[in-house]
Amino acid sequence: MFKQLSSPHAHGPTKTSWVMQQVSLALLPGLAVLTSFYGWGNLINMLLAIVFALGFEAAIMALRKRPVMFYLSDFSAVVTAMLLALSIPPYAPWWVTLIGIFFAIPVAKHLYGGMGFNPFNPGMVGYIVLLISFPVQMVEWAAPRTMTDLPGLGEALSYIFLGIHPPDGVTAATALDLVKQNSGLLMEQLWEQTPQLSTASFASAGSEWVNVAFLLGGLYLLWRKLYTWHAPVAMLATLLLLSAIFYDGGSSASKGSPLFHLFTGATMLGAFFIITDPVSGCTSNRGRMIFGAGVGLLVFIIRAWGNYPDAVAFGVLLMNFAAPLVDYYTQPRVYGHEKRSNVRIHRE
Repeated sequence: MFKQLSSPHAHGPTKTSWVMQQVSLALLPGLAVLTSFYGWGNLINMLLAIVFALGFEAAIMALRKRPVMFYLSDFSAVVTAMLLALSIPPYAPWWVTLIGIFFAIPVAKHLYGGMGFNPFNPGMVGYIVLLISFPVQMVEWAAPRTMTDLPGLGEALSYIFLGIHPPDGVTAATALDLVKQNSGLLMEQLWEQTPQLSTASFASAGSEWVNVAFLLGGLYLLWRKLYTWHAPVAMLATLLLLSAIFYDGGSSASKGSPLFHLFTGATMLGAFFIITDPVSGCTSNRGRMIFGAGVGLLVFIIRAWGNYPDAVAFGVLLMNFAAPLVDYYTQPRVYGHEKRSNVRIHRE
C-alpha cells in the first residue's frame, strides 16, 4: 500500500523568512554602491523605512489579533521597506519615508488581507503615492561623488530630520531627466557638457554601477533558484530591443542608447527585485514572460514620451492590473489532458 499525500512534495529551505532574507542580502551590494556614490542618505532612509515598516506591521497584526512576532519574523515588511528606501531620493525628509511606508504596508498590503493577498506591489504603491503627492521632494536626487564632495553624516542627518534644504551642489538632475528634457544639444554635446554623463563609462555616473550591483544581486537570486529567469529576461530584452529601434544616434531627439536605458534609473532593481514578486506578478512561465515584456514596453514608452523620466513603478503597477487576465490565458495544460485541438469528437 502506498500512502497518498497531497502536494506540494518539494522539500528544502523555502520558508518565507528564508526567501526574504536572501532577497535582503541580494539588495545589500546595491545599497553599498549607492552609499559610496551618493553618501549616507540611502542608508539612513533604509533604517528609517525598516523601523516604520516593522512598527506598522506590528500595529496591524495587533489590531487583527494575530501573533505579532510570527509575522514580523517573516521579513516581508523589511523587504518592502528596503525596496521603497532604495527608490526615493537619498536626502528626502523623514516624513516622506513615513508616508510611503504607510501606503505600502497598511494600505497596499493589509487592506487586501496581508501577505499573499495584495494584488499590487506594496513598495511601488508607496513610491507612486509619494511621486504624485510630493513631486518636489521626489525629484531632488543627490549628485554623485564624481561631481561634488559628499555630505558628511551630520549634514545628511540635518537634511533628513531637520528640514534643512541641501545646497544646489548636493542635488542634481538624473541622467534620464537630462536626456528627456534635452531639446537643442546633440547627444555628443550633452555628454560633454553634463558632469553626470561625461564622467560615466557607458550610462551615467553612479547610476551605472548601482545597476551593475543590482544585476549581480539578481543573478545571485537566480542562482539560488528563488525565481525563474522569464520575467527579468523578458523585461530587459524588450527594453533593449525598443531602445535599439528608436535610438537616433547623436540627434538631439534621441531617446538614449540601449546601454543607457539598461544601466540608468531603476532598471535592474525593477527587473530582478520588483517584477519577480510572486504575489502581484504572474504564475505561469509564459505569463511571467508576458508580464516582464509588458513592464519593459511601458518603461520605454513612458521614458521616451511620457511625463516622468523613469517609469518602472508605473509599468509594474499597470501590469499588476493585467496579471489576472494574463494568468487566465496562459494557464498550463493539466497533466494527463490532451490539448483541445488534438481531441477527436465522435458523433453518433
